[in-house]
Amino acid sequence: MALIDFHCHLDLYPDPAATARKAADDGVYVLSVTTTPSAFAGTSALAPEGGRIRTALGLHPELAATRRHELSLFHDLLPTTEYVGEVGLDGSKPHRDTLTTQAEVLHEILDACAAAGGRIISLHSRGAVEMLLDMLEFEPLAGTFVLHWFSAKRPIIERANSLGCWFSVGSGMMASRSGRDAVDAMPIDRLLPETDGPFGMAEGIPLAPGGGGSVYRDLARLKGISTNSIERLMTENFRRLVAPAQL
Repeated sequence: MALIDFHCHLDLYPDPAATARKAADDGVYVLSVTTTPSAFAGTSALAPEGGRIRTALGLHPELAATRRHELSLFHDLLPTTEYVGEVGLDGSKPHRDTLTTQAEVLHEILDACAAAGGRIISLHSRGAVEMLLDMLEFEPLAGTFVLHWFSAKRPIIERANSLGCWFSVGSGMMASRSGRDAVDAMPIDRLLPETDGPFGMAEGIPLAPGGGGSVYRDLARLKGISTNSIERLMTENFRRLVAPAQL
């Protein structure tokens, strides 16, 4: 099985170098997202040259208020990568007070991506899904939007689909009825597998990059088709999405 993991925090595992080596040895296609621009260089160094790991340039919404000063570094680094993430909005209770600042930071990031010709962007949306979609609708030239762990009702998912968004989903998301309902509403031709490791877990253990194919099996059960069919679909989706970036 050719595993794909389109949202994984390689630098946040207990032993990032060993985790990255194992992912490379296993041939997993990994989008290694970062939470701050200052983490980009060190995280990029984890990926073997010429391998299947790509590093995304991020500024996580939970850190937007305290790391806003790193936006200048974000601008400096943006020309070096075709991928941006993890960025977005977080309107959950612990971070609601900084939502205005988060939106200002995201607006600057989306503007920069548009000016650079567009990027593939992995987006966080917890507690702020409609506000995020409003911002993406305003910035269509920023690139291709991939909504990570997008837990929303069907009408919101249909709106995201109408905006051309993609969706990355993991086993953790499908552990709940609401999560399964959300994934079931997503267009299968714009779905990608993710683990969100090391935060994504199975039986209390952080998922390794690719998760051993667990999301493929969960998607197969949800959609009522074979795991092999899901693998083919995910591979086709992945190739179609990343072809311009040549991952």
